[in-house]
This record gives sequence, C-alpha cells and structure tokens, in this order.
Amino acid sequence: MADEQERWCLVTGGRGFAARHLVDMLIRYDMYSVRIADMGRDIMLETHEEKGVLGQALHSGRAQYVSMDLRNKSQVFKACDGVEVVFHMAAPDSSITNHQLHYSVNVHGTKNIIDACSVQNVKRLIYTSSPSVVFDGIHGIYDGVESMPYPAKHNDPYSSTKAEGEALVIKANGMNGLLTCCIRPSSIFGPGDKLLIPSLVAAARKGKTKFIIGNGKNMFDFTYVENVAHAHVCAERALASGGIVSKRAAGEAYFITNMEPIRFWEFTSLILEGLGYERPKTRIPVFIVMLIAYFIERIYRVLAPYGMRAPQLTPSRIRLSTRNRTFSSLKANDRLGYRPIVPLQEGLKRTIESYYDLSAQAFRKKKGASKAATCLGNGIGSCLIN
Repeated sequence: MADEQERWCLVTGGRGFAARHLVDMLIRYDMYSVRIADMGRDIMLETHEEKGVLGQALHSGRAQYVSMDLRNKSQVFKACDGVEVVFHMAAPDSSITNHQLHYSVNVHGTKNIIDACSVQNVKRLIYTSSPSVVFDGIHGIYDGVESMPYPAKHNDPYSSTKAEGEALVIKANGMNGLLTCCIRPSSIFGPGDKLLIPSLVAAARKGKTKFIIGNGKNMFDFTYVENVAHAHVCAERALASGGIVSKRAAGEAYFITNMEPIRFWEFTSLILEGLGYERPKTRIPVFIVMLIAYFIERIYRVLAPYGMRAPQLTPSRIRLSTRNRTFSSLKANDRLGYRPIVPLQEGLKRTIESYYDLSAQAFRKKKGASKAATCLGNGIGSCLIN
C-alpha cells in the first residue's frame, strides 16, 4: 500500500475528537505520512480542515484515508500494511452502555490490531486507554499512580473493556520486536469536542445546570486535547529512541493530565460562564440524584425497544462526577519526557472561543433572527399575536 521510500503511521479512529488533533500534529511536525482509519466510507472534511494542513496533506499524498472497522480482521491487516507506527485511538463513545459493542471494539478490535502489528512488522504501537481502567465508581482517586491495580468491578462497560484492551497491549510488548505502551488521558476537552461541551450547553438551555451534585469539592484532572496529542508523540519518540530510553518506556501505562487539578464543578462553571450561561449553585445530595438516575435507568430498560433515547443522567455518570479523580503524570514526565504544552486556563480560553456558536449570546441572536424572519414573513399582526 505505502511507497517504500515513505515512512507511514496509522491512526485508528482518526476522525475522532482527540485523534484529529494528533493527525494535525503529526502532519505539522512532518514526522510521518499519516494514514487515517475510521468507519466512514469516505472522509468528509469540515471547512477549516479543507483549507488547513489536513486538506493539503490529503491533496499532496502525505495523508490518506482508509475505511476500516476494527472488528474486521482483513480490513485491519490491510490498514496496517507498510506502516511503522500505529496510534490505536479508536473506541466507541464512553457514554454508550452496550457491553457487547465495547467488548467487540475495545477487546477483539485491539486483538486484531496487535495481530496485524505482529504479522506486518509494525515497530511501535501506542494505545489510547483511560484512567477509568483503575476506577471502581465507589472509591475516589487522589494523585493516582500507575501501580494501582485494576478493580474487581469497573464503573461501566467502557472502562472494563478498555482495561482488557490495555492489558493485551502491554502483554504484546516485545512480540516480534513490537514495542508498545498505553496512554491514559484524563477527561479530554478542547475545540472539536462533540460530547462534553455540547451536552453541557444543551442542559444549560433547558435549565438543568443550576445544580451541583454533592458538596462540589471533588477534585478532577481535565486535559486539554493538544496536550493529549503531544503525549502520544512523546510516547512514540521515547519508544523510537532506542537503548535504555526505549526499554524504560515500553510495556508501560501512563496517566496524562494537565498537571493542574481543579474542582469538577468549578471547571464546569468556568465553561458555562465563559459561554454566557449561569454557573451551578444549588447543591443536591448525591443519594437523591442517584435514586432518580436508577429510576430513569429502569424505565429506559423497559422502553428502549420502543424508541426511548438513552438518558443523560445515569448512575455511572453521577459516580464519575462526584468522586475525586486526580492522577500523577510524573511517570510520563520521567520516562516519556511529557509536559503539558498548553496550560489549563489557556486551554479553557481556546475552548470557549471555539464554541461561540453555542454561546448564550449566539443563541439569543439566532432566536432574535428567527423571530424577525417570522414577523417579516407572516406580517406584523402575527408578531403581535405571538
């Protein structure tokens, strides 16, 4: 597939949130030609991508897109053909509660990647894992370190299957000369996120973000997306360095954060305020919200076959947002040379600026424009009636 004179890397799930930032960084650094693998039949670029480095790289041949389902072994082998490095970032949305889906992608799909790397003589495999692999949903984690064991029971199907996939990747280190490591980025945020910020804004517009669940003091590690991409590059460079550096880096997992813990509800408030919405103020005991969530979950199990949408308020999400979850990145600093390149406040600023279209001001302008259009289209009389 690849030109013998070129050095290629593969990014699985390459159209995902963090993966897009990694793809851009790899192209800008001119490290490798980049093969982007994802589920879509074709790559659909957004306007800013068409005019940016990705559009130029696709046009010049420095980047290429392949349609790939991780569960299809032949597609995985074809995508890995001729590549030197695999950044395995593909995974289902963590909020989905379908265990079978998570297992088929995060475990069987990862097995397919490992097999392809071994057979196709890929030199390095960097797996995007999650700090949730050590979180049981009950006990908070403060300044967690990589020596923490996997819990007997995880908080959700995503976390348990991510742990299984991570264990496979670590075990594969040294197989046919393959060097592996696992990156555990904590709570990624930034421009291009289609989950955290949009769901916060949707809730704010419905008046559902006025409440703090619990005492609001639980600490959290959020990680700006560019730092996550940078961590993957650091990991790859460490594995490629050779000698003692490669030996110390390989076969290990690493927590990646902004190294600036913040209260979960303060972070949420800063996002909401930055976009012009009210910050949450009213505290509600965790057990009350948990009872409501369990009740909604039971209703969903009954009505899901009839088209009921998955609830946003779930027991696993409540546990996630009301416990301490901070992690040490000292090991990543020591063995990978990782340090955040974008501070938390700068990351928040860039994120808020990138979501102006979701701001309260933009929303009011849009509603005003819609009202004006109705008046002009239907006559002033209809406006007065409304």
